[in-house]
Amino acid sequence: MTAKQTAKTSVGFSDDERAAMKEHAEELKKEQRRGKRATKADGTADVLAKIAELEGPDRVLAERIHEIVTANAPELTPKTWYGMPAYARDGKVVCFFQSAQKFKARYATLGFNDPAALDDGDMWPTAFALTDITPAVEKRIAALVTQAAG
Repeated sequence: MTAKQTAKTSVGFSDDERAAMKEHAEELKKEQRRGKRATKADGTADVLAKIAELEGPDRVLAERIHEIVTANAPELTPKTWYGMPAYARDGKVVCFFQSAQKFKARYATLGFNDPAALDDGDMWPTAFALTDITPAVEKRIAALVTQAAG
């Protein structure tokens, strides 16, 4: 068996996961190059560019998530994270949007990381499947983002 065949059959990261890790490495390099000159506008431009790359329902969902997050948690800074639109506090990602197409999933995801102030007892959700943003869903996202931004 050749090395190329072994790589295809070995257990590990998928091509999509490897691509996301490469994107994250590029994001880190970009942040390092910007250094102290970085502004919130830089992050916003990066997120809007990433959203513009999306297609169909994922793009519509990402645009609405961006609008909801920036309106309800203006203290969070937009940035890209593993090639996904994300929103951070003090450089740490609080919430992010993962498109369905990126990982060939059935649905897009709105996720929250550890800095999100969503703690509710001994167990609480940190990711939500999204297929559409209705007025009720928008209200729920706004409440979650507001709470997460703490």
